[in-house]
Order: sequence, then structure tokens, then C-alpha cells
Amino acid sequence: MELTKVVEILEEIAPPELADDFDEGRIGLILNLENNIEKIAVALDASSYVLKKAAEMKANLLVTHHTLIFHPINKISKSLAESLKLALETEISLYNMHTNYDRVEGGINDVLAARLGLRNIGTAEIGRIGEVEPCASAELASNVSEALQTPVTYVGEKKEIRRVMVVGGSGFRTEFLEIARAYRVDAFISSELKHDILRAYEDLCLIDATHYATENPGMEALCSRLREISGLEVVFIKQPPGLKIIDKS
Repeated sequence: MELTKVVEILEEIAPPELADDFDEGRIGLILNLENNIEKIAVALDASSYVLKKAAEMKANLLVTHHTLIFHPINKISKSLAESLKLALETEISLYNMHTNYDRVEGGINDVLAARLGLRNIGTAEIGRIGEVEPCASAELASNVSEALQTPVTYVGEKKEIRRVMVVGGSGFRTEFLEIARAYRVDAFISSELKHDILRAYEDLCLIDATHYATENPGMEALCSRLREISGLEVVFIKQPPGLKIIDKS
């Protein structure tokens, strides 16, 4: 299939115009080799590990959530040079879908909400709000850990949690947490919880389920949709972050 046809499919799944302003220039084909596409690899990041796996499976296109180059650069590091060299030598075009895929129906946050078992789900800006069976903070945190197969940290002891808001990725931001308050949410699930946010929102149960685990399910779910629409072979590449936890408290 022509690369342009695959791009049309990806833009139908997650229209680029849905992306936040800061994603300008980072959505869509970030490496366009104008090649014919027979196999597509999908992953969260365009890391060297992922690119090597994509090359091994002879993929012609790698679709990721996080772009290979996020900030404008004046110097190319050795690791970036190696990644670009690998993509160019093995003829792998790169396509990125970020905040547009966060926001769109069936994207990162819808998949996350479904994976966590939320009911009566509604959209709130980029996140999702839904209901869970009444439970205490510790039980909810444990359920999240099991559902996403990841260690979690949480703060804010509540005896009964009913309404939950989720934002995949680094969603512990004032703009989203104020939405949670406005909708009388009991718990907020995202990643990259910082001390100032923790102290400013002590009225909420805050659960940090890691950046990788809150976004990875959405990219994995993309595979089946892309496979069904395109008829091409689509393979998901897992790359656990490999974080080690040492607790000597």
C-alpha cells in the first residue's frame, strides 16, 4: 500500500487538527521516505530499541505516540544519529500521533478508561470521567495496578470513591485537576505526580500509574484498528520502561 494511503487512514483515526498547539510540526510523517508499506510497527516511543525491533521484523513504517525529536535541535547527539541512521538504512518511515490521539474518540484516554473499568464515561477536555464501584483509595490503587500491570503510588485517603478522572501520560496539571474538582471527582489517575500538585490537591485521591502504563494500552489497541482498516500486517512493540524500585523506608 502506498504510504500516502496509510497516512490517510491514520489521519482518519486521529485527525491532526485535534492536536494541541504545542504539537505543531510534531504530528504526522516526521520521516517520509515515500516507500511502499507492507508491514507497520506500532509503539509508544521511537527509541533505539523499538527501531531495532522494527528493522528486525522488516517493518516499512513505525507509528508512535512520542516523536523521535520533540524539541528543535542544533546539534545531533550520537544516540539520535544512530536512530536516524537505522531508520534510513532500513527504510522505515516514521509517523507520530500525540495529543490528537489523546483527545480523539477511541484513543489513548478512551482505552485507558475502558481498561480501568470505568462506566458511564464522559469526555472532559482531553481526559475522561467515569464511575467505579464504591471503594477506598487503597483498593482503587490496587485495582489500577492490576489492570495496568504496573506499580502505582497514591496519596489521599478516601473511604468511598465513586467518580474517577483519567488522563494518560503526564496529566497531573492544574488545568486538568481543576476540571476534576469542577466535576466533583473523587480520584484522579495519571502520571508524573509532583510535590506542588500533591499539596495543592489534598482533597482528591491522586494515583500515579506511570507514563508508560497509562498510554501504552492505547497504542496497543491502535494495532487492531489499523489492521482492520488497512488489511496490512501490524505488529505492536512492547518496551517496558525497566524502572527499578528500591524501598528502604
